[in-house]
Formats: sequence, structure tokens, C-alpha cells
Amino acid sequence: MAFKGNKANIRGKDSSETARKTKTSPLLYIGSVFILVLVTVAFVGGDLLSGRMGGDSGDLTFGYYDKVPISYVPGNYFAQYLDMVANHRRNTMNEENYSFMEYQIWREAFEAAAIHTAMLQEMKRAGYSVPSKIVDREVASLPIFQENGRFSPALYRQMDENRRMSLWRQVQDDITRNHFRNDVTGLLATDAEAEFIGRMASVERSFEMAVFSVDSFPASEYEVYAQERSDLFRSVHLSMISIGSGEREAQRILASIIDGETTFEDAAMAFSRDAYAERGGDMGIRLMYELDWDIPEQDVRDAIAALASGEFSDVMRSGDGWVFFRVEEAVQDADLSDETVMDKVRSYLRNFERGRMENWAIDQAEEFIALANEIGFEDALSQHNMESRSFGPVPLNYGNVDLFPTLASQSVTELSNSASDHNFWSVAFSTPVNTPSTPVVQGSNVLVIYPADETEIDEFRTESIVSAVNSYWLDLNTEQSLFQYYINSPKMDDRFMDVYFRYFMGN
Repeated sequence: MAFKGNKANIRGKDSSETARKTKTSPLLYIGSVFILVLVTVAFVGGDLLSGRMGGDSGDLTFGYYDKVPISYVPGNYFAQYLDMVANHRRNTMNEENYSFMEYQIWREAFEAAAIHTAMLQEMKRAGYSVPSKIVDREVASLPIFQENGRFSPALYRQMDENRRMSLWRQVQDDITRNHFRNDVTGLLATDAEAEFIGRMASVERSFEMAVFSVDSFPASEYEVYAQERSDLFRSVHLSMISIGSGEREAQRILASIIDGETTFEDAAMAFSRDAYAERGGDMGIRLMYELDWDIPEQDVRDAIAALASGEFSDVMRSGDGWVFFRVEEAVQDADLSDETVMDKVRSYLRNFERGRMENWAIDQAEEFIALANEIGFEDALSQHNMESRSFGPVPLNYGNVDLFPTLASQSVTELSNSASDHNFWSVAFSTPVNTPSTPVVQGSNVLVIYPADETEIDEFRTESIVSAVNSYWLDLNTEQSLFQYYINSPKMDDRFMDVYFRYFMGN
């Protein structure tokens, strides 16, 4: 062990050193102190969950990273993290969710230990080793060894030698890990990048907005479409037999029906392999477009449409089998006065021809824009009997980055999916102030955006954003990126599910 009990003159770091660390990398420094305190607590705290093992109680190795075991051992990083999370969530656990919460706690601790192991392995391969004197200094500054603001040799010697050694190694690992994170963070972004991100929020705009719903497509337009495409809404009543064993077999069955040796219904129930077999092949009355699923081939549908009532079709190839049909009622023209048929027209348009509905909404928006340019945005809203939707002030915040005001915080439902839409932001910030934008399609709406005001934020806020990028935000994104990289790495051998259920559920 490098740290000796006779270093009585070692003191905790002074306030200026603490301030320096906090300023240069606050998240890393606070995280370091937090983990060191956690290490200390782990020596006096109990293992909250280890008493529920349902299987044998052997080696709790939940996986490997780069062939290094990720194991639960009382007092190690895995165990410390587990105790921390368990204590944090103690008040949220009850009889109903206990098993689920316990599983989540163990899984989170395993993942944290896996990332911890991965970072140490990276530093080991790089040949890095923390100088002993640095570890000694960090251990000496731990709160458990402080008395009247100074390091206490007496408190240090009171701790068992094995526990001191374990604590020293934990601190060494913590320093190594934070060194790795500092290096990675430094590679991911430069000061210039932080300045650039800060300038992204230098201009904020407030907006008014006119909304044209695609689903307001009027009844008259549905009727126009139904008349134009009336062929799609013709009706026909069919029965079908589908055979998978080959064309010859299908021909034999059709011939036996035509010759009167068997009925169509009996043959369908005996030989057909589709969903209509139990109904004697009866497909019911269908609109022509509804046949697309059962009869995907256009030529087959055309051949059926030409048949008279009671006639049989030829055996035809469809999909991976062979089919033939009997026409129960010949094709009838669409009855557009029938509300049931018009319901089908509306359903078809919404599902397959929604672009036509969007074009109608865009036309409405363009008429509004022309009027707004003539008489003003507010007067145009009034003339159309519309209410304006307001949002902002917001910067050009693509992706709802937490550093800036976000669209998500505006509570405007029409913008729920706009934050990551390049065209939305381009239109919103390229349109001159007090000018209606071109139409912008967003989900089920077409928007006309009206930039009502533009302001530049003060220098203090810009500097705050730059500071946040250099510290918290960059650190957070680094953590998330490292998590995804290492958890999904080919070096990761994740055996958590198998081990957890074997040891704790008795499986």
C-alpha cells in the first residue's frame, strides 16, 4: 500500500483548489467527490438486496468486458453503486413493484460497473497508471479522515488495514476513470465549438401561426374524388377457393364443381387454404379497392370484374398459390348516395391518397397568405374566422436541445414533431419578420408561420450557454455516448439475464 499512516501533515485541499476544479470541470469534480463519498458509505452501509438469492450463492459474475469479469462482490464498485441506487429508490418500492424495481436496480448497477470496467481497461491498454502520491492525497482529503478541517492520522489508523487498502484502490480507479472521461470530453469539443453553439441562440423569435388541418377536407371534395375514381368503389360479391398444392389440383377441383360432382361450398371447406374456407369460400360484398389484399394482381381483378353473376373464373396464379372465383353478384357501380360507401371513400383517401388532402390544405393556406399580404395577418385570421396560435420566443433549436428554450416547452400540439424538422426551422428563421411564411406541412396540419418579433439575447446568457456546453451538457452527452459505445461493444459479454434469474429467481 502506498499511503502510510505517518503522513500526519497532509491536509485537505484548500478552497482555491476546490474552486479551480469546480470551475474547469464541475460535473467531473462533483462526480468524483460523490463517488468517493459513496466509497466511504459502502464500508459502513449494508448490502440491501443480497439476501434474496433463490438459487445457489456462488460467484455473482454477470458478464465480462474485454474478458474482465463484471462481478458483484461486497464493497466493490458494483456493490457500492447497487447500494446507492437501492437507497435512492427505497421510498418508491412497494409489494406490487418490488420484484421489478429490484431487477431494474441490479441491471443499472451492472451497466454502471460495465462502463467503469471498460474505462479502466482503456487506460490500462494506454499504459496509464495514477501516481501513488496523487492517490494518497485524494484519500487524505476524504471526509471520513477529517477532523477540524484537517487530515487526522488517528482516524486513518482506526480503519482496518484491508479496508484501507480496498479504499485506496477504489480511489485509484476513480481517478483513472475521471482522467479517461476528461480526455474523451476534451476530444469531443473545442472552445470554438462551444462558442458556435452559444451563438446559435443569439437570436430568438416569437411567432404567430395559422393552422389548416388536413382532416378538415370537406365533404364536397370527398364527393369529387369519389366521382373521379368511381371504379375503385364499385362493389362485387365473390366466393374464392385458393389451392397451394399446384395448378393441376386447382383445375381438378374447379372441374369437379362445374361437373356437379361437388358444390363450391363443400370444395372450399375441404380444400381451400384461405380465411374464407369455413364460410364455403364466401368473401362477402367487397369494394374493388378492397380486393387488393386478397387479389394483388391487377389483371386478375380485371378478369373478375368482367364476369357475370354465377360465372366461374379461370384458375389463376395469385401470390404463391392458385385461385379461382365464383361471382355471386356481378360488379355494381358505386352508389355515392349510400353513406356506407362514402365512409369507405373517406377511409381510402385518408389511408392511401392523403397527399390529395394535404394539397387541399396547402391551397387553403396559400389563399390565406395572399390575403394576409394584402390586409395583414391578424385581419386575415379574422376574415377566415380563425384563431392564431402563438409560440416563442425560441432560438433556432433543432432537436429540442436542453441548453436553449425548446418547442416542447411551448405546449403547442401542432408543433409536437417539428423540433427535428429541418424545413420547419428553415422557414421559421428565413421568413422576414412581420411576413407570412410559405405553407409548411407538419403531420396532419399545414402551417403558415408569422414571425412577429426578433430579439438578440444578451451577452451574459450567451456566456452561460457556452459555460454549460463546456461543462454539464458536454459531460452528459459524453456519458450517454460512452454508455452506448461500451454496452454495444463486441468486447461486451452480457450474461445479466441468465445470472440474475438463476441466482435470484431460482431458475
